[in-house]
Amino acid sequence: MSNALQLPIIDLASPDRFSTANSIRQQACIDHGFFYLVNHGVDEELVKKVFEQSSNFFSFPIEEKMKLAIKNHRGYTALYAEKLDTTLTTKGDSKETFYVGPLADGLNQWPLEEDLPSWRSTMETYHQKVLSAGTKLLSLIALSLKLDEDFFGKVGALNEPLGFIRLLHYPGSGDLDSSSEEVYGASAHSDYGMITLLMTDGVPGLQICREKSKQPQVWEDVPSISGAFVVNIGDMLERWTNCLFRSTLHRVLPPRQERYSVAFFMEPSKDCIVECLGSCCSEAHPPRFPPIKASDYLEERLRLTYVK
Repeated sequence: MSNALQLPIIDLASPDRFSTANSIRQQACIDHGFFYLVNHGVDEELVKKVFEQSSNFFSFPIEEKMKLAIKNHRGYTALYAEKLDTTLTTKGDSKETFYVGPLADGLNQWPLEEDLPSWRSTMETYHQKVLSAGTKLLSLIALSLKLDEDFFGKVGALNEPLGFIRLLHYPGSGDLDSSSEEVYGASAHSDYGMITLLMTDGVPGLQICREKSKQPQVWEDVPSISGAFVVNIGDMLERWTNCLFRSTLHRVLPPRQERYSVAFFMEPSKDCIVECLGSCCSEAHPPRFPPIKASDYLEERLRLTYVK
């Protein structure tokens, strides 16, 4: 069962930061956990290049792509290699992906320049631009929580933030092995980190479930808006806010036609301690989660994702 959904639109360039912060708090993060972000400063031409370069890579033969198979959460994962809903007994999700992590640590894997000219430089520029947009957005999220706008910087979340690009390719249903079992493009999950900024090619498929504990689950289609990021709150921000802000369950249906998207996961610095904000707990609402180091939480969630 699914319904169409219209998410709040947040303008990152709005001069009225407090009004924007209030909209982020109530409409975006409490009511939905998802919203559109416009005027974010990431150039349309750059986004177009990223999608072109993504398509170029995924069009390579599988044996060429496997030369860059995932190591240290960087590189290529093949069809069915990941299963985001770990409760499913079916094979993995019908998508292939490529991860690009923080640029300074030397762990990224790159296609050869002679095979894909300007591929690396395009991804590096996109990483820098989206990380900048995400940092600006986090200052507004801090204001929305009645905190100083540099709060996440003060607690060390932005010392060396872990920004990950994830290129995603969902083959059209006609290109997949026919099977009687139900397989998703991306099975139901919530994201692990602080925020995710997603750009899509406009092909439908993304759905959210706002009440994850209710049965039967109600799934709502998320339409794309040209040039806008679809932003969602991740589990670490939900922990920080004691579940005031929701990390919403979402999934991607297997598209009838080929679909590309580019996610950017913004995680706190490895040593940052994620613990309940004082403004989000009380005697009546004590902290629901113990403090945890960001890297410990992230490693465990990623470990459970890959199909054994």
